Amino acid sequence: MSRIAAYRNTFLLIASMCAFGTFAQDASDLLKQASEAMGATNLKSIRYAAEGTGYTFGQAYKPGMPWPKITIHSQTRTIDYESGSMRDEITISRAEPLGGGGYPPVARQKNDEFISGTYAWNVTPAGTAPGPRFVTDRIHQLWITPHGAIKAAIRNVATLKKGGKAAKAVTFTEAGRFTAVVFFNADLLVERIESRIPDPVLGETTAVTQYANYRDVGGVKFPGTIRQIYGGFPVLELTVGEVTANAPAEIQVPDAVRVASEKVVADKVADGVWFMGGGSHNSVAIAMKDYMVVVEAPLNDGRSLPVIEQARQLAAGKPLRYLINSHQHFDHAGGVRTAVAEGMTIVTQEGNQAFYAKALATPNTIDPDHLAKSRAKPKFLTVRDKAVIADGPRTIEIHRIKGSPHSDTFLMVYLPLEKLLIEADAYTPLPPNATPPTPPNPNNVNLIENIERLKLAVERILPLHGRVAPVADLYAAAGRAPPK
Repeated sequence: MSRIAAYRNTFLLIASMCAFGTFAQDASDLLKQASEAMGATNLKSIRYAAEGTGYTFGQAYKPGMPWPKITIHSQTRTIDYESGSMRDEITISRAEPLGGGGYPPVARQKNDEFISGTYAWNVTPAGTAPGPRFVTDRIHQLWITPHGAIKAAIRNVATLKKGGKAAKAVTFTEAGRFTAVVFFNADLLVERIESRIPDPVLGETTAVTQYANYRDVGGVKFPGTIRQIYGGFPVLELTVGEVTANAPAEIQVPDAVRVASEKVVADKVADGVWFMGGGSHNSVAIAMKDYMVVVEAPLNDGRSLPVIEQARQLAAGKPLRYLINSHQHFDHAGGVRTAVAEGMTIVTQEGNQAFYAKALATPNTIDPDHLAKSRAKPKFLTVRDKAVIADGPRTIEIHRIKGSPHSDTFLMVYLPLEKLLIEADAYTPLPPNATPPTPPNPNNVNLIENIERLKLAVERILPLHGRVAPVADLYAAAGRAPPK
């Protein structure tokens, strides 16, 4: 190499290093100025109240449709930035009849939702329920609040976003949780955040959060409107009312949440049929002559991997061949990726195949899941209105639940020999001797209509939420007498 070439290369290296240092320093300066403009520098906690419209992510009536609309009658959010804790006190009700979400058809429902560090939980009238599947989403929601985003960007050593609005945007990664680009307006107030989040169904998805109509609250700037899009569709449109800076925000993790672990409890309900509970979502394992079938892989790897492992142990030596998926709602489809990684064929209603194929092809690079590590390819067996899986003496009938307000791609499973019906969300048994709702839950009524339309001789229901129940309990919940 000539001396001139060596000088040139050294100059380029030094220039490159200087440019990088300036680039990083500019990001630091921008965040410092934005923190001062927003009043974030000395902000340790915040509480705000809002109301508006929400949409239930992952609960569309059909794949590809917008998420179902709900009314947010009130939301009070309290955030402690120092401990990474947040509490949402929300009162909501349905705003449209179609789609999922688990909300009552008429009445309002109050939810208290928490995150503290790496623990998530919910408090409802039924009690306190650990929610490990909510951890990543709630950490994401906490650190993309306007002041949270600035604090997270500083903590994660953000860099300036190149191109476009390079002088007014920074990008950072919350390791294993999400990536984000924070855009500032001319006054250095956070106006938009584009983030990318791992999802058990979609692999990864994009969120866009917009903040507008800022006002000053004791030296802290806070937006008057909040809008958010998840997975291409709106999920939030809020108008903010009262805001309190540095509000009391002590949030303690309950002992029951801190020590909770995933449990799978397998109860034999018939020869070669096991009801697998122990959590909020159930599955069913069915032994065929030469292989095993699992009905439902819910939530995520954290739930579905133990379910699959338990199914293997129940009939040692038999391969797991099929995963029957009840419907495409994300809490019931969160283990489809897990089942694909385990080499299982996905049995689903034909309207779901294109949706699943696209989702399964989307990599999860932020927090690689079981599928990302396995690199397995999906196999499908689709059902239009009815399909039958038979092997040896056992027959499994798979029927579409027609006319359901919950999902248009809804399947239930019937075992004619045992007279067992397996279903999700169409009926969740009430506690024994509980008073039936008035009016009846339309999902319950629709399930009865489908049982009678198909002339199924059901004796017991294995619900994918709740306890095993006699079919008479379904009829009682709908205010009807069972057939004789």
